[in-house]
Amino acid sequence: MAPSVGIPGSGLAKGLAVTLRTMTRRSVTAQYPDAQPDLPPRSRGVIALFEENCTVCMLCARECPDWCIYIDSHKETAPPAAPGGRERSRNVLDRFAIDFSLCLYCGICIEVCPFDALFWSPEFEYAETDILDLTHERDKLREWMWTVPPPPALDPAAEEPKELAAARKAAEKAAREAGPGPGPAAAGPDSPGGAGA
Repeated sequence: MAPSVGIPGSGLAKGLAVTLRTMTRRSVTAQYPDAQPDLPPRSRGVIALFEENCTVCMLCARECPDWCIYIDSHKETAPPAAPGGRERSRNVLDRFAIDFSLCLYCGICIEVCPFDALFWSPEFEYAETDILDLTHERDKLREWMWTVPPPPALDPAAEEPKELAAARKAAEKAAREAGPGPGPAAAGPDSPGGAGA
């Protein structure tokens, strides 16, 4: 069976029709430097450091698949807290740097940090002209800490965390022992601390 032969130039006409349709549509391109993008709430920009929480446990550097986290520290001896006690030594952070030219943005360092010292920041404008300048030290990581958004609110239907439930029960017990009066012990059955809970 012979292939059907079309009108000569029909392909060109179809292509020009698509071009004309596209030219008459309104552009949806955001002009980036002038219009900042609306980032999703969980966007991964850079890693921010809250150094007051860092205990130099080295878990982040050990678990990093790229070995792009550099940490230096020294030990300091603290005097005893009470007379007759013993001196304590603690690690003091000297250097905390992340090489963002190597970073995979996997978030493992943030997940394994037991002291909440690392956070995702939505900051994404940190381009450099030299690749060597992509190793950011702790002062820059600290600046990004102030761009970290607050955590999202808990789902109202979610189960109450065990720690909060224990604290609430302890507060109710202390209020009952303190004496009668308006408080969680005197709450009605429909209140969270009442008999209906």
